[in-house]
Amino acid sequence: MDLKAETKTETNAGTKAETGDICDGVQQEVNRQMGMILKGVQEVVGEEELRRKVERSVREKKPLVVKLGLDPSAPDIHLGHAVVLRKLRQMQDMGHQIVIIIGDFTGRIGDPTGKTKGRKAMSSDEVLVNALTYQEQIFKVLDREKTEVRYNGEWLELLNFEEVLRLAMTTTVARMLERDDFQKRFQSNIPIGLHEFFYPLMQAYDSVAVQADLELGGTDQTFNILMGRTLQKAMGQEPQAAIFMPILEGLDGVEKMSKSLGNYIGVNEEAQVMFKKVMEVPDALILRYFELATDEPPQRMEQIREELESGQNPRDIKLELARIITTLYHGPEETRRGETFYHEAFSQKAVPSDIPSLYVTPDIPGSPDAEAASVPLQRLFPALVKAGYGESGSRLRGMVSQGGIRLNGEKVSDIRTAVSDGDVLRIGKKQFIMVRFVDPQP
Repeated sequence: MDLKAETKTETNAGTKAETGDICDGVQQEVNRQMGMILKGVQEVVGEEELRRKVERSVREKKPLVVKLGLDPSAPDIHLGHAVVLRKLRQMQDMGHQIVIIIGDFTGRIGDPTGKTKGRKAMSSDEVLVNALTYQEQIFKVLDREKTEVRYNGEWLELLNFEEVLRLAMTTTVARMLERDDFQKRFQSNIPIGLHEFFYPLMQAYDSVAVQADLELGGTDQTFNILMGRTLQKAMGQEPQAAIFMPILEGLDGVEKMSKSLGNYIGVNEEAQVMFKKVMEVPDALILRYFELATDEPPQRMEQIREELESGQNPRDIKLELARIITTLYHGPEETRRGETFYHEAFSQKAVPSDIPSLYVTPDIPGSPDAEAASVPLQRLFPALVKAGYGESGSRLRGMVSQGGIRLNGEKVSDIRTAVSDGDVLRIGKKQFIMVRFVDPQP
């Protein structure tokens, strides 16, 4: 072989080896991303399509457009709501483009999902106030600088009547009646407004407007999100993949996390309250909370599963869970304070761990309807007396003046002292009670 031929052979061999390394590197990155994307997911529609989209994204260094639609009708967020947001943050950290669509236009109609009757339309002012509150909370999870926030009125308000009719031509009444809530209402002779059929179409059009590659949502949004795939195909776009996240059980271990049930962990709660509540997670749900409420990788999930199965003390693993979750929302310093408070107040038996709860609703004057609020101690006196923690309000006031009531281990000297959700009161020497704020609406 002459020198030119030998050099050409070596060059070709080097090119093939380099190409092979690149291909291996791409596949490794695709596998890594797919592992994180699918962690804790309940269902994926179009998984192979999604893998191809991720591979193309990696090869072309072009981020996927990942969509989440928010109906700004209930702006208080707890860890159950944050399950989807945590998945978005994981994708954001991979370099993908997150697009949050605030349903300012659709919010005026209201999504009938899961309702036995049509939802009352919201005013523009109500939608705007709730949308701003939502944004304040979602950026506790998402990176504000890397998140695009859009309002679907940008495009839906511009549609003329002919375009609306063409939109309606992409589906049928029979298809709409496949939705469980519509089907049940139809069979029960409960009226269904024609405008309600347009809600899933409008949400689907959001996907067309932003050319979404992937949409996330809870299982209660299955029909609406799949309608997005249908409409994108009808309008000549590549259909979005769809990921559905499961419902996170609350601290009772049975019902879904809900403020009305008092089994929630709010993203706005103080670090010491959040840490204490995470430590109340049932042992059987430790792995599930790691999967849905943290950003820990799949490999760590396997390690935790093995640790639990091998008999390691669940409390030690739960301490790690509490540190991780509290740090996500409060940072390391506040988390350390929260853990210190927990150990001093509960682990060292200064306060028994199985104390009863006093549930306070907005029916009490001055009571809150958000996690971060507080009420003056004196406003709790009627509820405390009713629950058997004092003979009368005046007797409780006397105990305060005599140093007979403690709040989180500290003596209370003023009946106007603020009490927050998750705070522990000691009344006398032996009576302990944890204050829990409960929203009267589910």
